[in-house]
Amino acid sequence: MIAAQTVPTPAGPLTLLAHGGALVGAGFTGDVEEIFTRLSPALRQEGLEVVDDLGAATLAVRAYLDGDLTALDAVPVSQPGTPTRKRLHAALREVKPGTTVSYAELAVRAGLPRTAARAAGSACAQNLIAPFVPCHRVVPSTGGYGGYLYGVAVKEWLLAHESGH
Repeated sequence: MIAAQTVPTPAGPLTLLAHGGALVGAGFTGDVEEIFTRLSPALRQEGLEVVDDLGAATLAVRAYLDGDLTALDAVPVSQPGTPTRKRLHAALREVKPGTTVSYAELAVRAGLPRTAARAAGSACAQNLIAPFVPCHRVVPSTGGYGGYLYGVAVKEWLLAHESGH
């Protein structure tokens, strides 16, 4: 069974989905189904149950919102992907709060050439567990915020929160 909880945040509702002791989905929406439908068909077959408290993941979100910017790092996550995508997602989790990297920099951090910036962008776009896998910390090298599945305003809020503004 996939357990789901929606937690209120200043950036909007954050829905968390957990299975087998790890987060398998998270995103800034109050629509649990929106996150659930992004999971693999095999995982969706497990079913979905909305719960009042996911425990450690919920506590981590609250600690993050209260200023412990590394609290999300301790929460186990699990998402599908090729070995390259998994390396990119792991590299994302190493980007420190309050900092940003370009897509090319993310590629290099994952052991890929700078020219793999497009693969880094794809890994961000396919990230199922925002902000625990912090794709919001990746910005275009040309400036600006770039895109974000949950809206640029959410990305701006997350980056401002992490930089203390």
